[in-house]
Amino acid sequence: MTPSIDIESLRERLLRGDRAALARAITLAESKRPDHRALAAALIDSVLPETGKAIRVGITGVPGVGKSTTIDALGSNLTEAGHKVAVLAVDPSSSRTGGSILGDKTRMARLAHDPKAFIRPSPSSGTLGGVAAKTRETMLLCEAAGFDVILVETVGVGQSETAVADLTDFFLVLMLPGAGDELQGIKKGILELADMIAVNKADAGEAEQRANAAASEYRAALHILTPASATWTPPVVTISGFHNLRLDALWAKIVDHREKLTATGEIQAKRRTQDVKWMWALVHERLHQRLVGSPEVRRSTAEAEAGVARGETSPAAGAAAIAELIGL
Repeated sequence: MTPSIDIESLRERLLRGDRAALARAITLAESKRPDHRALAAALIDSVLPETGKAIRVGITGVPGVGKSTTIDALGSNLTEAGHKVAVLAVDPSSSRTGGSILGDKTRMARLAHDPKAFIRPSPSSGTLGGVAAKTRETMLLCEAAGFDVILVETVGVGQSETAVADLTDFFLVLMLPGAGDELQGIKKGILELADMIAVNKADAGEAEQRANAAASEYRAALHILTPASATWTPPVVTISGFHNLRLDALWAKIVDHREKLTATGEIQAKRRTQDVKWMWALVHERLHQRLVGSPEVRRSTAEAEAGVARGETSPAAGAAAIAELIGL
């Protein structure tokens, strides 16, 4: 028999910053068991007044751009400055086991042993864009535990840009220098979402020259787009995560963005919009659970799928039959 969970005790320990309680609360939120989901919802509702004070930064970029290396250096700088940093590293999921593939914790050696940092690798489990289904809940639990900087690393550039932008206050895109065709590898949608572009691996010498050339191209591309906010024009900077170069300046711009958009009320308005999207995401999750949670519904769904696969039923008719099963 599964031992009962004392939510009130867990809440008190969480608010004291107990790391074991935080890990337990996140595991509860990630559980697919209906009773665990209900307990997690109650816990999150109870700590909600203690959340919302952290700076939430989403970080994305193509594989190999150096996201984890940059986060390790940036996060270490922040903890040395007195911040408590939580890193939510969303890994691709193995199609066989459902587990994380990349193992971000092993690629953030300094933060992994930093008492002021908390790293939570989480498999994306097939969710749209690679952002774990419970990333938002995990973020709130980390804030309740006293973490004032939340860094959300996504699996890479793809459909995750919109998903991470809907979780965070600031969207940072890391890019590589020196390919000669930088703008061919970046979609207009990313440029429109980016609050800042950082060209990584801008080490000394020729590498820095290539990074500066790439940065000029990105600035020109951003110049023709209308910024999402009249208060903020997305800057383009060059950094080296490996050598910890210019990361302090990068963070200063993130803080500047926070101060300016807080003053205009844009941060709060953005978060309220995100809350509405979160609500609908939870509605979609519940509908999906209705489909997979009942053996009878699963059997009927399998029959509808088989009929469509054999060509006996149209996709529209199959969808109508499944929707009828859950009362839609």
